[in-house]
Amino acid sequence: MLTPEIIDGFRSVAIASVADAIDKVAGRRGYLHHAVKNRINEKRMVGPALTALHAKTDEFLPPAMALDLIEEGAPGSVIVIGVLGDNDLAFWGGIMTAGAFARGHAGALLGGGLRDVQEIRRDYDLPVFAPHVSPGTSLGRTATIAKDIPVEVGGILVHPGDLVVGDVDGVCIIRPQHAAEVLRMAQEIDAREAEQARLIVEAKSLKQGLAKYGRI
Repeated sequence: MLTPEIIDGFRSVAIASVADAIDKVAGRRGYLHHAVKNRINEKRMVGPALTALHAKTDEFLPPAMALDLIEEGAPGSVIVIGVLGDNDLAFWGGIMTAGAFARGHAGALLGGGLRDVQEIRRDYDLPVFAPHVSPGTSLGRTATIAKDIPVEVGGILVHPGDLVVGDVDGVCIIRPQHAAEVLRMAQEIDAREAEQARLIVEAKSLKQGLAKYGRI
């Protein structure tokens, strides 16, 4: 279960430690493909996922289900948009960012491109993680066909309610049932690495630090 305390705890642990902890706790990879980056700023994004899915259409339709998530979702959520088919389009832009900013969402995670990057940086500074930037609209090319379902982004399946944690090192997805244990282990890894780094500097020896803590 995701409590406010658990969510807040993920704001200060290293993403690398989170990724390592997911490996051990869940027995699987929990980090997204390296192409998925914060295209707006270097802020950390932490929040439960609200999911929508795009698929091809010839009709000129707005992304109604994604707009519903922005308007109706709980503040602090991350809007996650998966894409079936061609993702070399913009599935997010300035207007959707304005809505997410106004509703107090933590940011967005996209399986395709975004646009209006300069506008978003200037006016909202809201984190948007995406594999690329594209000027091409999705209107008339895709439409949202479902919401509140698992969607694939960056090679990882994101379920509604999963915790999304991202910063300059990448993005991790944590299932709610694993969150408390992943956080505890990530905090332990952070503390151990801080001690190891101090020993290496004091001893002026990388190998001495590795020998004592066995971690790199």
